[in-house]
Amino acid sequence: MVQHEEEVLGKAYDGRLMRRLLRYLSPYRAVVALSLGAIIAQSALQLAQPYLIKLAIDRYIATGDLEGLNTIALAFLAILCGSFVLEFVQTYTLQMTGQRIMFDLRTQIYDRFQALDLKFYDRNPVGRMMTRVTTDVDVLNDLFTSGLVSVFGDVFTLAGIMIVMLAMNWKLALVAFSVLPLIVLVTQWFRRNVRDTYRTVRVWIARINAFLQEHITGMATVQLFRQEGRTFARFDGINQRHRDANIASIFYYAVFYPAVEIVGALAAALIIWVGGADVLAATLTLGSLVAFLQYAQRFFRPISDLSEKFNILQAAMASAERIFGVLDTPVAIRTPAEPRRLAPAPAGRIEFDHVWFAYEGEDYVLRDVSFTVEPGERVGIVGATGAGKSTLISLLLRFYEVSRGRILVDGVDIRELDLGELRGLFSLVLQDVHLFSGTIGGNIRLGRRSIDDARAWRAAEAVHAGRFIRERPGGLESPVAERGATLSVGQKQLLSFARALAFDPRVLILDEATSSVDTETELLIRDALRALMTGRTTIAIAHRLSTIQDMDQILVLHKGVLREAGRHQALLARRGIYYKLYQLQYKDQELAGGRTPTPAGAAHEEADAGAPGVPADST
Repeated sequence: MVQHEEEVLGKAYDGRLMRRLLRYLSPYRAVVALSLGAIIAQSALQLAQPYLIKLAIDRYIATGDLEGLNTIALAFLAILCGSFVLEFVQTYTLQMTGQRIMFDLRTQIYDRFQALDLKFYDRNPVGRMMTRVTTDVDVLNDLFTSGLVSVFGDVFTLAGIMIVMLAMNWKLALVAFSVLPLIVLVTQWFRRNVRDTYRTVRVWIARINAFLQEHITGMATVQLFRQEGRTFARFDGINQRHRDANIASIFYYAVFYPAVEIVGALAAALIIWVGGADVLAATLTLGSLVAFLQYAQRFFRPISDLSEKFNILQAAMASAERIFGVLDTPVAIRTPAEPRRLAPAPAGRIEFDHVWFAYEGEDYVLRDVSFTVEPGERVGIVGATGAGKSTLISLLLRFYEVSRGRILVDGVDIRELDLGELRGLFSLVLQDVHLFSGTIGGNIRLGRRSIDDARAWRAAEAVHAGRFIRERPGGLESPVAERGATLSVGQKQLLSFARALAFDPRVLILDEATSSVDTETELLIRDALRALMTGRTTIAIAHRLSTIQDMDQILVLHKGVLREAGRHQALLARRGIYYKLYQLQYKDQELAGGRTPTPAGAAHEEADAGAPGVPADST
C-alpha cells in the first residue's frame, strides 16, 4: 500500500526545522517580544496572588486590621485588572502574528506552486498540495499562537512557583514536590499513547480528504454506473476508522487530565497534613499554609499545558517538514539569469532541431524530431494516440525541458529566453477547456487590463460565441460556475477560442481544439479560423483530418518519430501512415458512397510530397 506523507510524523522536535520556522518570526520580533513580555509579566502577577492572600490572613485578618485588608483587596483587584490587560495583549499579539505568518507561508507556497514545472504535478496529486496550503499551515499557526511563545509562560510559572515555595518553607515545598514522580509517569504514558493515536487520526483524515476529492470530482461516473452503495460503504468504513481513532485519543485525554488533578489533590492533602500539624505547633502560619495550597494548585496546570504543547510541537514538526519539502523542490524550468531578447515584433519562426524527450529515464516519447514552421505558416500535426503530438506543444511552451536537441524561436534557443516573453508569443486552446469561476468576460480577459469589453466582444464574435453570450443574462458579466459546469462543452470550447484570440498571439496553437464540438459548431469555428490564421503562425493538433486538410504543411507522427510531412493530397499520394488514417476515418462515408478514398489531384502535388530529411513511409 502506498504510504501517504501524512502517515510519517518524524521527530517530536527537529532543531533544523525549528531554526527555519523561527525565521518566519523574525519580521515580527518586536510584536513577539511584546507578547513574551506580557506572558512573563502575567506569570509574575499570578505568582503574586497567593502571596497577597498569605499577607491578608497573617497580617490583617489575624490582627483585625480592616484598613490593611482593604489595601490588600485593592492590590488584588489591581492584579486582576493587570492580568486581564496582559492576557488581552498576549492573545491579540500572538494571534495577529500567527495570522501574518500564515499569510506569508501560504503566499510563499503558492508562489512556488506557480514556479514548479508540470513534471512536479505529474507526481503529486492536487489533494496533497491543497493539504500543504491549508491544514499544514493551520498546524503551524497553532505552534506560533499556542506553543512556541506561550511555553515560556508555563516554564516561567513553574520555575517561579518552585522558587517561591522553597523560599517560604523548603520542607513543605519538598512535601509538595514529592508527587512529581507520579506526574512524570502519567505524562510519559500520555505522551507515548497520544502520539500513536494522533498519527492514526492524521492517517485517516488524509484518506478521507483523498477519497472525497476523488469521488466528488467523479460523482457523475459514480451515479451513472450506480456505484453509490459501494462508494458509500467504502467512505463509511474510512469514516468509522477516523471516528474510532479520535475516540481512542479522547480516552487518553480523559484519563490524563483527571490523573493530573488527582495527583494535585494528593499534593494538597499532603500539604494540609504536614502543614496543618505545623500550624497547630505554631511553626507555620495559617496564611503560609493557604498560600502553599494555592501555589500547589497552580503548579500542576502548566504541567498539563506543556503536555498538550508537546502534541502541538510534534504536529508542527511533521507539517513543517512537508511544507519545506515543497518550498525546497527545485524549479527545473526557469528564466536564465541573462535572457536573450527577441525582436520587438517577433516573426514567430519555430524550429525543432533533433529533439528527443522522455518523461522518465530512457523511455523516449519523441525521437530525433526535426521540422521547421515558417512565420505565418499553418501546420497540422496528426498521429495515433500516444504518438507525441501534445508533447511537442508542451516542449515548445517549456512546460517540460527537451532531453536532447533544441527548440528555436526566431533562431534563439527557447531555454535562453525569458519564460514570460516566450509564452507570451502563444495562445493555446486545449481539448479539455478549463474555465475559472467568475464571469464570461473574466474568463476571456484572465486579468489582462488591455482587453476591454469591446475587444472581448470582438473575439467572441469572431469565433461565433457572441450569440450564446448575448442570450445569457448579463452578457459578458454572466456568472460562470466552477469548471464552467453551467456551460455546454461546445460553449466552453468557443470561450476558449475567444480567450486565445483576445490575447492576439503571434502563434496560435490548437490542441484537438474542435474535437469536443458538434459538426455545426466546428464549421463555424473553421470559418472563423480561416480569417484569424491570416498573418499568424498556426499549429493545429487534430484527430479530425477534415480540420487540417487545407494546412500549408501536415506533420505525421508515429511512435514519437516524424514519419511524413507535406500537404494533404501529397500525403495521400504516398499511401503511407496519413493515407491509412484517412482511410480509417472516412471509411464509412466512402463505402456509403460506393467508392474508396482516392487521392485526387495527388499528381499535381508531388512537389510537396515531403519535407527535407523526412523519409517516406510505405508501411
